[in-house]
Amino acid sequence: MDEKAKVAAEHDAAEFVAYYAEQSQTPEAQRRSQRIYEMVTGVLGRPGEALDVLDIGCGPGAQSMVWALAGHRVRGLDVNAGLLNLARERAATAGMAIEFMEGSADALPFDDASVDACLAPELLEHVPDWESCLREFSRVLRPGGVLYVSTTNRLCPVQQEYALPLYSWYPAFLKRRYERLAVTTRRDLVSYATYPAVHWFTFYQLRDFLETQGVESFDRFDLIDVAKLGAFPRMAVKTLRAVPPLRWAGHVITPYSSVLGIKKSA
Repeated sequence: MDEKAKVAAEHDAAEFVAYYAEQSQTPEAQRRSQRIYEMVTGVLGRPGEALDVLDIGCGPGAQSMVWALAGHRVRGLDVNAGLLNLARERAATAGMAIEFMEGSADALPFDDASVDACLAPELLEHVPDWESCLREFSRVLRPGGVLYVSTTNRLCPVQQEYALPLYSWYPAFLKRRYERLAVTTRRDLVSYATYPAVHWFTFYQLRDFLETQGVESFDRFDLIDVAKLGAFPRMAVKTLRAVPPLRWAGHVITPYSSVLGIKKSA
């Protein structure tokens, strides 16, 4: 790498870390981390128990810190050294004992059946071998453990990965073109991400693959607590659950795919 390219790469890396450092502390990001925590712990149903939690693609550590603050044992993993250093600094400042380590999501350095909750928000779309990632997530879960994944949605035209309109619906050959530009001359299209999104999923695709790994999947509509809704919203949710085309339409208008999976007993 010549000196000019090296300087450009260092600039882009700094831009990327700065972007996520700021984004991770926005009120919306904090609310999202809290919602994930409440959803996963609600499904686990083990109040008062300290859980073993794995935060994959942890970035600056916002999600990890929510769990650590609640008294859980947390490990965070990411491929970006700059973000990991920021996560360590923030955890140390907050007095939290979180183990942050550098590593790849498709080859986790953890034992089989060693965690109660495996979290992978906004990660899967960036990893070339997404199938290996899901195998690894399933492998490290204990029976009864919960996997949470959020990622791109191929069905919905609204997305935040690329600064391009309707990108989710672009044909594959056009997506490949913009993927090349995103790592060469148009890095601004993906906020200088080192690993831009290369996969676009549906809930149904993820559900079917996780079934082969012994994980039962639920979508966002399964997880709505209808007891907390008024009469009309309760009826609407029940109807959506019961009518597959309506459920599919619900996914079309949602900007991202999310799956909450429960590891079945052997």
